[in-house]
Amino acid sequence: MVLGQRAEGVKVAIGNLSVVIKRGDLTRVSADAICNPANSLMFMGGGVAGALKRAGGEEIEGEVLKHAPVPVGRAIATAAGKLNARWVIHSPTMERPAMPTTPEKVYLATKAALECADRLGAKSIAMPGMGTGVGGVPHRAAAEVMFGAISDFSRSSRSLREVILCDRGEEMISAWEIAAGLK
Repeated sequence: MVLGQRAEGVKVAIGNLSVVIKRGDLTRVSADAICNPANSLMFMGGGVAGALKRAGGEEIEGEVLKHAPVPVGRAIATAAGKLNARWVIHSPTMERPAMPTTPEKVYLATKAALECADRLGAKSIAMPGMGTGVGGVPHRAAAEVMFGAISDFSRSSRSLREVILCDRGEEMISAWEIAAGLK
Protein backbone atom coordinates (compact mmCIF):
# COMPACT_ATOMS: atom_id res chain seq x y z
CA MET A 1 0.00 0.00 0.00
CA VAL A 2 1.41 3.39 -0.98
CA LEU A 3 1.26 5.89 1.87
CA GLY A 4 2.53 8.90 0.01
CA GLN A 5 5.02 10.59 -2.23
CA ARG A 6 7.20 13.13 -0.45
CA ALA A 7 10.21 15.22 -1.36
CA GLU A 8 12.35 12.80 0.65
CA GLY A 9 11.05 9.73 -1.18
CA VAL A 10 8.09 7.44 -1.55
CA LYS A 11 6.65 5.57 1.42
CA VAL A 12 4.93 2.16 1.39
CA ALA A 13 3.53 0.01 4.19
CA ILE A 14 4.60 -3.59 4.72
CA GLY A 15 2.86 -5.07 7.74
CA ASN A 16 3.47 -2.67 10.61
CA LEU A 17 6.58 -1.24 8.93
CA SER A 18 6.83 1.94 6.92
CA VAL A 19 9.33 1.56 4.06
CA VAL A 20 10.75 4.76 2.58
CA ILE A 21 12.52 4.58 -0.79
CA LYS A 22 14.76 7.57 -1.41
CA ARG A 23 17.68 8.63 -3.52
CA GLY A 24 20.59 10.02 -1.54
CA ASP A 25 23.76 9.57 0.43
CA LEU A 26 23.47 6.86 3.10
CA THR A 27 26.16 8.57 5.20
CA ARG A 28 23.87 11.62 5.57
CA VAL A 29 20.65 9.79 6.50
CA SER A 30 19.25 10.31 9.98
CA ALA A 31 18.10 6.98 11.49
CA ASP A 32 18.58 5.03 14.71
CA ALA A 33 20.70 2.52 12.78
CA ILE A 34 22.52 2.45 9.44
CA CYS A 35 23.25 -0.88 7.76
CA ASN A 36 26.68 -1.69 6.41
CA PRO A 37 26.55 -4.57 3.87
CA ALA A 38 29.79 -6.02 5.19
CA ASN A 39 32.10 -8.92 4.52
CA SER A 40 32.54 -11.60 7.19
CA LEU A 41 36.05 -10.37 8.02
CA MET A 42 34.56 -6.92 8.79
CA PHE A 43 37.17 -4.96 6.82
CA MET A 44 35.69 -1.58 5.84
CA GLY A 45 37.82 -0.76 2.81
CA GLY A 46 35.62 0.29 -0.07
CA GLY A 47 32.06 0.73 -1.26
CA VAL A 48 29.41 1.52 1.36
CA ALA A 49 31.64 0.27 4.18
CA GLY A 50 34.46 2.61 3.18
CA ALA A 51 32.06 5.55 2.87
CA LEU A 52 30.60 4.84 6.33
CA LYS A 53 34.11 4.63 7.81
CA ARG A 54 35.22 7.88 6.15
CA ALA A 55 32.10 9.75 7.30
CA GLY A 56 31.74 8.16 10.73
CA GLY A 57 35.35 7.64 11.76
CA GLU A 58 37.97 4.89 11.93
CA GLU A 59 36.68 3.81 15.35
CA ILE A 60 33.71 2.09 13.68
CA GLU A 61 36.02 -0.37 11.92
CA GLY A 62 38.19 -0.74 15.02
CA GLU A 63 35.16 -1.78 17.06
CA VAL A 64 33.66 -4.19 14.53
CA LEU A 65 36.97 -5.95 13.80
CA LYS A 66 36.90 -7.27 17.38
CA HIS A 67 33.89 -9.43 16.39
CA ALA A 68 35.31 -10.90 13.16
CA PRO A 69 34.68 -13.28 11.58
CA VAL A 70 30.89 -12.90 11.41
CA PRO A 71 29.02 -15.36 9.17
CA VAL A 72 26.47 -14.32 6.57
CA GLY A 73 23.10 -14.41 8.34
CA ARG A 74 24.36 -12.73 11.52
CA ALA A 75 24.79 -9.01 12.21
CA ILE A 76 26.90 -7.00 14.66
CA ALA A 77 26.11 -3.50 15.95
CA THR A 78 28.73 -0.88 16.76
CA ALA A 79 28.59 2.77 17.74
CA ALA A 80 28.05 5.05 14.73
CA GLY A 81 30.84 7.54 15.36
CA LYS A 82 30.09 10.86 13.66
CA LEU A 83 27.19 9.50 11.58
CA ASN A 84 23.68 10.79 12.32
CA ALA A 85 22.71 7.45 13.89
CA ARG A 86 23.15 5.59 17.16
CA TRP A 87 24.42 2.34 15.63
CA VAL A 88 26.00 0.91 12.50
CA ILE A 89 24.74 -2.60 11.91
CA HIS A 90 27.33 -4.66 10.05
CA SER A 91 25.58 -7.48 8.19
CA PRO A 92 27.78 -9.58 5.89
CA THR A 93 26.58 -10.25 2.37
CA MET A 94 29.83 -12.08 1.51
CA GLU A 95 32.59 -14.00 3.27
CA ARG A 96 35.61 -12.04 2.03
CA PRO A 97 36.14 -8.49 0.74
CA ALA A 98 35.14 -7.95 -2.92
CA MET A 99 33.73 -11.47 -3.22
CA PRO A 100 30.75 -12.14 -5.50
CA THR A 101 27.58 -12.92 -3.56
CA THR A 102 24.08 -14.28 -4.20
CA PRO A 103 20.49 -13.12 -3.75
CA GLU A 104 20.09 -15.76 -1.02
CA LYS A 105 22.91 -14.17 0.98
CA VAL A 106 21.40 -10.72 0.42
CA TYR A 107 18.13 -12.02 1.90
CA LEU A 108 19.94 -13.45 4.94
CA ALA A 109 21.97 -10.26 5.46
CA THR A 110 18.92 -8.01 5.15
CA LYS A 111 16.88 -10.08 7.61
CA ALA A 112 19.81 -10.27 10.07
CA ALA A 113 20.23 -6.47 9.98
CA LEU A 114 16.52 -5.90 10.64
CA GLU A 115 16.51 -8.40 13.51
CA CYS A 116 19.62 -6.81 15.05
CA ALA A 117 18.09 -3.32 14.86
CA ASP A 118 14.90 -4.62 16.46
CA ARG A 119 16.81 -6.31 19.32
CA LEU A 120 18.59 -3.01 20.01
CA GLY A 121 15.25 -1.20 20.27
CA ALA A 122 15.85 0.88 17.13
CA LYS A 123 12.77 2.50 15.62
CA SER A 124 14.40 3.13 12.21
CA ILE A 125 17.13 1.64 10.04
CA ALA A 126 18.63 2.96 6.79
CA MET A 127 19.86 0.41 4.25
CA PRO A 128 21.57 0.62 0.85
CA GLY A 129 21.17 -1.80 -2.03
CA MET A 130 22.60 -4.91 -0.37
CA GLY A 131 25.13 -6.94 -2.39
CA THR A 132 24.81 -4.81 -5.52
CA GLY A 133 28.29 -3.25 -5.50
CA VAL A 134 31.30 -5.56 -5.58
CA GLY A 135 28.94 -8.41 -4.65
CA GLY A 136 27.55 -8.23 -8.19
CA VAL A 137 23.91 -9.08 -7.42
CA PRO A 138 21.65 -7.49 -10.06
CA HIS A 139 19.62 -4.58 -8.68
CA ARG A 140 16.23 -6.19 -9.42
CA ALA A 141 17.21 -9.46 -7.73
CA ALA A 142 18.56 -7.61 -4.67
CA ALA A 143 15.43 -5.46 -4.43
CA GLU A 144 13.15 -8.49 -4.61
CA VAL A 145 14.93 -10.42 -1.85
CA MET A 146 15.30 -7.30 0.30
CA PHE A 147 11.53 -6.74 0.11
CA GLY A 148 11.01 -10.43 0.84
CA ALA A 149 13.17 -10.15 3.97
CA ILE A 150 11.39 -6.96 5.06
CA SER A 151 8.01 -8.62 4.58
CA ASP A 152 9.04 -11.77 6.47
CA PHE A 153 10.56 -9.71 9.29
CA SER A 154 7.54 -7.39 9.56
CA ARG A 155 5.55 -10.20 11.22
CA SER A 156 7.89 -10.28 14.22
CA SER A 157 8.99 -6.64 14.57
CA ARG A 158 8.74 -5.33 18.13
CA SER A 159 10.40 -1.90 18.05
CA LEU A 160 11.41 -1.27 14.44
CA ARG A 161 8.86 0.87 12.59
CA GLU A 162 10.70 2.40 9.62
CA VAL A 163 13.05 0.99 7.00
CA ILE A 164 14.72 3.66 4.86
CA LEU A 165 16.03 2.26 1.58
CA CYS A 166 18.57 4.80 0.36
CA ASP A 167 20.88 4.66 -2.62
CA ARG A 168 22.59 7.15 -4.92
CA GLY A 169 21.83 5.19 -8.06
CA GLU A 170 18.61 5.50 -10.03
CA GLU A 171 18.82 1.83 -11.02
CA MET A 172 18.54 0.70 -7.37
CA ILE A 173 15.73 3.18 -6.64
CA SER A 174 13.80 1.92 -9.68
CA ALA A 175 14.37 -1.72 -8.67
CA TRP A 176 13.01 -1.05 -5.16
CA GLU A 177 9.99 0.76 -6.63
CA ILE A 178 9.28 -2.23 -8.88
CA ALA A 179 9.68 -4.67 -5.96
CA ALA A 180 7.29 -2.51 -3.92
CA GLY A 181 4.70 -2.67 -6.73
CA LEU A 182 4.97 1.03 -7.52
CA LYS A 183 6.03 0.58 -11.17
